[in-house]
Amino acid sequence: MKRSMQKGASLLLMVMSLALVVTACGGNNAKNNGANGGEATQGADGGSGSGKKTELLFWSPFSGSDGPFMKKIVDKYNSSQDQYKVKFVIQPNGEYYKQLDVALSTGKERPDLMIMHVDQVPTYQSKDQLQPVDELAAAAGINPADFAEAPVKYATIDSKLYTIPLDIHPVVMYYNKDLFEQAGVTAPPTNRAEFDAAVLKLTDKAKGVYGYVVPTLWPQQFIFPSLVWQNGGELWNGTDVAYNSPEAVEMVQWLRDMVDKGISPANVQQDGENTLFLQGKNAIQFNGPWMKSQFDEAGLNYGVAVMPQIGKAKQAIYGGSHGFVVPKAVTDSSALAGIGDFLKYVSGNSLDWAESGQAVASKTVMDSAEFQAMEFQSTVSKSFPSVQFAPNVLNWGTIIEPVWGELSNAILGKKSPQQAMDDAVAKSRQAMK
Repeated sequence: MKRSMQKGASLLLMVMSLALVVTACGGNNAKNNGANGGEATQGADGGSGSGKKTELLFWSPFSGSDGPFMKKIVDKYNSSQDQYKVKFVIQPNGEYYKQLDVALSTGKERPDLMIMHVDQVPTYQSKDQLQPVDELAAAAGINPADFAEAPVKYATIDSKLYTIPLDIHPVVMYYNKDLFEQAGVTAPPTNRAEFDAAVLKLTDKAKGVYGYVVPTLWPQQFIFPSLVWQNGGELWNGTDVAYNSPEAVEMVQWLRDMVDKGISPANVQQDGENTLFLQGKNAIQFNGPWMKSQFDEAGLNYGVAVMPQIGKAKQAIYGGSHGFVVPKAVTDSSALAGIGDFLKYVSGNSLDWAESGQAVASKTVMDSAEFQAMEFQSTVSKSFPSVQFAPNVLNWGTIIEPVWGELSNAILGKKSPQQAMDDAVAKSRQAMK
């Protein structure tokens, strides 16, 4: 009898416990369940109950040395408040967009927030996979005018903004201070005349030192567009590819001339210009801010400056930009409020991101004494007014891909600059079909 009463009490206790669990999972939590990429949570949108934080799944491609810097920002944010928890996930950079495509199309492990290169925004917006961030930003007190203009303008489509910028990474000029001093070059060149004069002085064939080693492949993806725009040319004229124009061909010839004059070696392999720079045998290199950590670790005595205006028409500098975007499928009010709160925090506290070597897009941070004291990053930010991004054309990466092989043919002397660019245009037109 006693044993039967014990069974009855245990059964009653189990029923009561189950009722409590069902109550806790209902109500306020029901709308969170599956609405965001993280676990369902309660209490973040004003409800009472478990007091759990709303969890937000945040994806980034920062699989290099920059990853820990973003993690530091996320960790600080998570510690600064008790309403939201950002779960930071790094996807391999080379596989990032493949993974993102799967997540967005299937909804499986879909992030609530993600980093996207600004030139990818038009493609994903056209696929109806992104949502405008205007209302989210306004609700969080984020003003687009408080960021560098270039990425905001580029990612505004049909009068709606689709990204909150994090940084801009333009091509910049690195130079070896020791070689400059030895050659009597007192300042980094700012235009074509100064550049042409400097590289002649800096070239010392007897010592195997070159004024400027012309890359035949990467990072021409940043250099070539800059030169074309500077010279008054275009990559895309509104209806067609245009890199076989006289303005573009002149810049290809300028690159080849440095090889013919011996300012650059004749057969530079992939990353050869960087190898020589690290060895102290290449005085000038055009590359991105991401090279800073490598040069620091190598102990180089180097400087950084804005890329000179080589072309005749204007100053123009090709760049990229990381920004925050939100999938269209994220509709839960708690998740959206949390995303806005996090982005508001980042916009005012991205100095940690600047520590990675990046020039941040937040004007508040750029104007701070701490950022201005960062000589490298503040110098990079001086390029921002001249930055241009890839043409806003769907599948642009596929369309322009033939240029790099043909440009290499021209620099290596396998084809004339005109023939190489004509062939590039023909292949690009075929790719468009």
